[in-house]
Amino acid sequence: MQDFRKLKVWEKSHQLTLDVYRTTTKFPSDERFGLTSQLRRATASIAANIAEGSGRGGETEFARFLTIAIGSASEVEYFVILARDLAYMNETKYSELQNQVIEIKRMLASLVKKVKPTKTN
Repeated sequence: MQDFRKLKVWEKSHQLTLDVYRTTTKFPSDERFGLTSQLRRATASIAANIAEGSGRGGETEFARFLTIAIGSASEVEYFVILARDLAYMNETKYSELQNQVIEIKRMLASLVKKVKPTKTN
């Protein structure tokens, strides 16, 4: 078991979550239970899966949770595109959030490779 707070990818995921929460406060109120909720939930899921996986028994389990976090990051990536296309955020904020999520996805993929046990034949 390792302390997830020491993982750079968790720090970046947590920061993305904070940024998304701040950004979505400006979304239309009728999106509160729609896009706002989905984007916040998916973003928080990235950091939450990193934290949960780091508290599990072994590397295989950790890698599984990291893979789930990658899926959540892809979901966030789409929701940010949707929010931009609906004009809920400007191009600058869109680029900022997209860059963050892409970096997180790369970091997660790299970490999965490091922790996933290699199969020997």
